[in-house]
Amino acid sequence: MLKLISCSIVQCLFLALGQVFLKLGLEKTERFTWTWKFFRDFFTNWCLPASGLSMIAASIIWFYILKHHDLSLAYPLISFSYIFGTLAAIFIFHETVPLTRWVGVLLIMLGVAFLARST
Repeated sequence: MLKLISCSIVQCLFLALGQVFLKLGLEKTERFTWTWKFFRDFFTNWCLPASGLSMIAASIIWFYILKHHDLSLAYPLISFSYIFGTLAAIFIFHETVPLTRWVGVLLIMLGVAFLARST
């Protein structure tokens, strides 16, 4: 069980990191236009390939998890990414996260803990 949780945390870190890079990359792009400058800037934006690589790493770990564990247990563990995403929103994007969202994340994590204990 510890191996599954460890793999899930690493997988969720890559998943959240991919979303962070995607958001950073999209923030650097201008409004969409059919111009050479837009596509040159879009394809030379290092955040977008970093997002893709993070997603690939998350997928490879997910393949391993699915191969060796029950989907009914593994899939809810993706919810760790909600914590990482919320923390990224605060520390990287300087967003204000209201208490209601924290309560929602807490409820999700309590559900995950309940599922993990039931095995």
